[in-house]
Amino acid sequence: MKVLPDTNILIDYISEREPFTEDARSIIRMCMEKDLYGCISAHTVTNTFYILRKELSVSQRKHFLLDMCRFLAVAGLDKELLVSALENESFTDIEDCLQAECAKEFGADYIVTRNVKDFAESSIPAITPGDFIQLAEGTQQ
Repeated sequence: MKVLPDTNILIDYISEREPFTEDARSIIRMCMEKDLYGCISAHTVTNTFYILRKELSVSQRKHFLLDMCRFLAVAGLDKELLVSALENESFTDIEDCLQAECAKEFGADYIVTRNVKDFAESSIPAITPGDFIQLAEGTQQ
């Protein structure tokens, strides 16, 4: 199964944000153990680096993000993808639209996010971490 964890999942994992840490760990662990084929978007890396600037040092942020890049695929952004997102009238938030475009480009089965409603117009279904863990555990049995 292919998944694109949204930026909030990565931040929950790296910063150990409660009460979301355990679900984020489970998603990342499944990707690390190759139970899932995970992908993050290139802009997730830059957004995460920026968002965590008050919590972690530059070297800590680089270390965590390098680790993520070692076992997660990274969907790049190019002009075609950016134009597609900018022309998409269904989304009001460009960052969410870019996530959906990257998920589609990657061939993801799901976008895993705590903000499912932000992806109501996505062609790739969005699912909460908890619901996804239940689904993934059910398919592994």
